[in-house]
Amino acid sequence: MCQYSSQDGFANDWHLVHLGSRAQGGAGLVILEAAAVHPVGRISPGDLGLWSDAHIPALARIVEFIHSQGARAAIQLAHAGRKASTKIPFSGSGPLSDDEGAWQVVAPSPLPFAPGHPLPQALDQAGITAIIDAFSLATQRAFKAGFDAVEIHAAHGYLLHQFLSPLTNQRTDSYGGNFQNRARLALQVVDAVRAQWPAHLPLLVRISATDWVPGGWSVDESVQLSKLFREHGVDLVDVSSGGQVPNAQIPAAPGFQVEFAARIRREAAVPTAAVGLITDPVQADTIVAQGEADLVLLGRELLRDPYWPLHAAAILAEPTSWPQQYLRAAPPNSAARSPIARPETTT
Repeated sequence: MCQYSSQDGFANDWHLVHLGSRAQGGAGLVILEAAAVHPVGRISPGDLGLWSDAHIPALARIVEFIHSQGARAAIQLAHAGRKASTKIPFSGSGPLSDDEGAWQVVAPSPLPFAPGHPLPQALDQAGITAIIDAFSLATQRAFKAGFDAVEIHAAHGYLLHQFLSPLTNQRTDSYGGNFQNRARLALQVVDAVRAQWPAHLPLLVRISATDWVPGGWSVDESVQLSKLFREHGVDLVDVSSGGQVPNAQIPAAPGFQVEFAARIRREAAVPTAAVGLITDPVQADTIVAQGEADLVLLGRELLRDPYWPLHAAAILAEPTSWPQQYLRAAPPNSAARSPIARPETTT
């Protein structure tokens, strides 16, 4: 969940406390918000970044604390494409003006996100190659910061999703047209990241399973793409939906995206994560128990309650491990958790 609280891409005390409290609260995996692999790829000026080695120490501090609470740490690597250069949401809405420091946005095709948004510059081959390289370098930095997993953000109308969808990709070169061409950049980024990321550490990709618009990216294509992801070394597909165009009619309801995760898991033979209005412990437990997904990932619910995993474990009568400082408030027979020691490896 983007916090829009960085300056020049740097993590700060807000991120430490925000993310650390979720680790304290019992989350097994804490995935940091989308970190831009290039300044042009930021959604807003407040986005987290991983385009510079200077970003590593602050992130390493956060990872170290997450590990101290017995959790694992992952980070999303992202490029916003045509949805970049917007105001920080809680200080306004819409694109930045020139006076506010707007920058030139890029995309597969010169199609603005919505009326009033800037016309993106269509990427040429040199620009595409630079973006692939940026993902590769950000992956190296993520490893140096101590992360246990990386997730490539190819969902919600950001750059890689823009290349996938016929709604936003009208290219006539090898990156546009048929499915294989539209999937080319996503697979090249996966290959670049996998080449830099140790084989024993997980690589995740977040996708939007459907654009929810006729003629857009479809669930059938998501299954096909997920098969290719598996062949290219992706360990888990995080299945969301939407975000490509502002007028999509999305039938949001509790667990409304779970069926997509279940189908991709079944037909693409790749582990999946289910997301989207999953708020109840029994609901989450049932999704995994019935084999609809391998993981449940929580966003807004963990903003509402950083200690949701501990509360969920109590409801489901599962053993819990609490911070030793909080044991006086824990249910009977709760144990103090042990920190994680990350194996020393090189890449």
